[in-house]
Amino acid sequence: MKRGIHPHYGPVVFQDANTGACFLTRSTLSSPRTIEWQTADGVHTYPLVVVEVSADSHPFWTGTQRTLGVAGRVERFYRRYGQRSS
Repeated sequence: MKRGIHPHYGPVVFQDANTGACFLTRSTLSSPRTIEWQTADGVHTYPLVVVEVSADSHPFWTGTQRTLGVAGRVERFYRRYGQRSS
């Protein structure tokens, strides 16, 4: 790789804004905010990036996904365009 053209890739803590859950991973994102994180080697300070939605709060992963009422759409279609007779 060429030197000086790639962003820094290092450990970053992401925090879910809705649930407060945090996880440590590697990223090229950085932030002026920091957080103390307990590791096997002791406590370290990492950049903190707050995200709106993560797997901890996303409806698909939590099982709270809403299903829309299909029956209402079908009835509205029939009212608008009429039902064909066979």
